[in-house]
Amino acid sequence: MKVRAMLALKGDNVLTVRTDATIKTAVGTLKSEKIGALIVSDDGSKVQGILSERDVVRGLVTHGASLLDMRVADFMTSNVKTCGMDDNIQDIMSQMTRSRIRHLPAVDNGALRGMISIGDVVKIRLEELETEANALRDYVAGRT
Repeated sequence: MKVRAMLALKGDNVLTVRTDATIKTAVGTLKSEKIGALIVSDDGSKVQGILSERDVVRGLVTHGASLLDMRVADFMTSNVKTCGMDDNIQDIMSQMTRSRIRHLPAVDNGALRGMISIGDVVKIRLEELETEANALRDYVAGRT
């Protein structure tokens, strides 16, 4: 399955946070939306970074509670791995595993189009495996 199809199934809504927002604001959004990462973008289209729960935890170790009043730009991951609309699920799984990441922004011609999480990948891959298993059972049982 391609990213384009994955986004058609799950939706392409992506929450973003501005570079000048506070970590407190970003963490509030992570909590209220029950998500693990926000795309950092001042215009809502260009990916400038990503702020994950992991980034926040690392900042807490160094700065303690004062982190909450600091800017997102100071703690975001700037070198963001992305995927394209025509990448397939196997490529995404490989990239996430290699890079040890759980979120991949989907971009098309430099513009943000969606977000693929490890949860999305697992869900879709399990559905694919179930479909394959059912097809094999039907074949073996002679129900083609």
